[in-house]
Amino acid sequence: MSERASAPGDLALVERLVNTLDLESGADALDTPEGRARLDLAADEDLTAVRALRESLRAALLAHAGHAPHGPVTPLGDLLAAAPLIVAVSAEDGSAALRPAADPAALVSRVAAAVAEALAAGTWQRLKACEAPDCHWAYYDRSPAGRGRWCSMQVCGARAKMRRYRAK
Repeated sequence: MSERASAPGDLALVERLVNTLDLESGADALDTPEGRARLDLAADEDLTAVRALRESLRAALLAHAGHAPHGPVTPLGDLLAAAPLIVAVSAEDGSAALRPAADPAALVSRVAAAVAEALAAGTWQRLKACEAPDCHWAYYDRSPAGRGRWCSMQVCGARAKMRRYRAK
């Protein structure tokens, strides 16, 4: 939906996951092998759990943009609590990074590490969901003031402005 550059670092994984569902058309990329491959999902990954994680992330991203959740979801913290993280320190240069303590291939573990690293980097709040109710596409807000509202000014923003104009 968006022409924006993807989110920085591992936040791109979160953005890709949320954007697997096109609300306007109803197409779900998790239903296709190609869509699951873009997320490096394990063959035995529970798609019901992945979809619950996606919608909890969408609700959090809507909150970043100042909007109410799009529907009832499991709190994101509850889902991420199932993914313990450890601090891995490199013997070569002493750098540290968060790593999943359990199965490193599990999507919830990779998302938890991405969220934690984004929190530390100060970028988590900039990942938002489009305010258009038929979109809610995830995007990284690079605006100077951090007040972006739509994934695409040319599509969702233009539609919203046209609706406001017609209402007058």
